[in-house]
Amino acid sequence: MKTIDIIGAGIGGLSLANFLVQKGFKVRIFEQADELKPVGAGIILANNAMQVYQKIGLEEKLKSEGTPIHFVQIVKKDLKPISRTDLRPFEEKFQSQNIAIHRGRLQTVLLENLKEVEIHLHHRLDKIVKEGNENILHFKNGQKYTSEILIGADGIYSQVRQFIFPDIQIRRSFQMCWRGVLDYELPKERLYEVSEAWGKGIRLGIVPIGKGKVYWFAVEKIAPNGTYSEIKNLPDLFKDFHPLAIDILEQTKPTQIHEAELTDFYPIPNWHKENVCLMGDAAHAMTPNMGQGACQAIEDAYVLAECLGKHEIKTAFSEFESIRMPKVKGIVDLSWTIGKMAHWENPLATGIRNMLLKNTPASIAKKQTEKLFSIHDFELNKA
Repeated sequence: MKTIDIIGAGIGGLSLANFLVQKGFKVRIFEQADELKPVGAGIILANNAMQVYQKIGLEEKLKSEGTPIHFVQIVKKDLKPISRTDLRPFEEKFQSQNIAIHRGRLQTVLLENLKEVEIHLHHRLDKIVKEGNENILHFKNGQKYTSEILIGADGIYSQVRQFIFPDIQIRRSFQMCWRGVLDYELPKERLYEVSEAWGKGIRLGIVPIGKGKVYWFAVEKIAPNGTYSEIKNLPDLFKDFHPLAIDILEQTKPTQIHEAELTDFYPIPNWHKENVCLMGDAAHAMTPNMGQGACQAIEDAYVLAECLGKHEIKTAFSEFESIRMPKVKGIVDLSWTIGKMAHWENPLATGIRNMLLKNTPASIAKKQTEKLFSIHDFELNKA
């Protein structure tokens, strides 16, 4: 069986490797970092992602490392609900939960299953040179490898994408995001829910991730002159919010906070060229406003591995695109729209927005969530 090379040892790349190994493929992973440390903030593994992990026997392990999320709500600054979604009916329908977990713990669980896989650290991709039906991978450290099948799982600034589709432009949201994790005991009534509080041009999310830890994220609209708040001033930025939100920010050390602007790029018409294919953020980066960035990469991993297991390369990559593109495009577009709506500042506009959210019929919300959580089932679509 041919060797499949993966550029990037993030969640998408490691998930793909797990599925490929299960199918008997030989896998090599190339990662630019010098070591794979369990770092990062929190992540919500939504029901669709957990259904995927269920297929490779990782669901119970991940559940033990994180905390179940039964409710997701948009709230006002005082944490009073604007809209609230009960996820428990979907747990019953899909026989899987939504789990919030530290990214580092997820990474560790995925790595534990890959002890026999070649993982080459300190390998930052420099260029790809095509030779016949193969590609020669050139790395910054001077190493070269011949690749038969190449998967770019190297994120929004993908070097693999630059090789096959060099004209893709990153789209700025003009929203700065801060993320942090700390030891914190939430009130009992908030242990199984995610809350995102919307203010005037700012918002803050609170996510329990198990074992007395809390993941939070804060977003501020960048001013026309390009300025935004400093990390040390975040408690002041959110001074009008509920005391719980302020306390979480005050208790987080500045060194525990990661800062980055939210970005994506417009959906692109193709994810592959010959024997090179993109997945995850390299193929369809999205803003995190639906909590689906990593989840969609995980879905990609499942579908791509299934396609590679059934077909020769060209057909596998084409089928992968046809299955995944429609769903992903809708999420990219909706995530972008939600992000813009969340930062409206006009009182009249925000009042109408909140009223519409509060009065959205339950049947519509249920249908949208059910569509989001549904994954492609190859057991019902055998070739």
